[in-house]
Amino acid sequence: MHRSKEEVEEDMDAHIKRVYVPMTETGFYILLCLREPNHGYGIVQRVKSLTEGEILLSPGTMYGSLSKMEKDGLIRFIREEEKRKIYQITELGQEVLNLELKRIRRLYRNAEEVTR
Repeated sequence: MHRSKEEVEEDMDAHIKRVYVPMTETGFYILLCLREPNHGYGIVQRVKSLTEGEILLSPGTMYGSLSKMEKDGLIRFIREEEKRKIYQITELGQEVLNLELKRIRRLYRNAEEVTR
């Protein structure tokens, strides 16, 4: 049976979603920060600021994650500025982020229900 290119891409997207959800905090913050174009160091600084210093992403973790996420199609390289690679979230990356946000909201709602 021959499958269309669209069917193959849909299966790959579904696989990526299963692999990434639930997400690591690193993956979550990378996608969250890359809704606007940014580079690795910029993401590290933004996460440090957002979490009031509670989460400090190491360069090794950051660049390994960026590389994997780019290969998996969640983010894309858009340009280089002053020797820094600028990335942005893709449509697939936004879908994965939305799934994770939905999961987190459900967890929060359930915790609120149980602890009232």
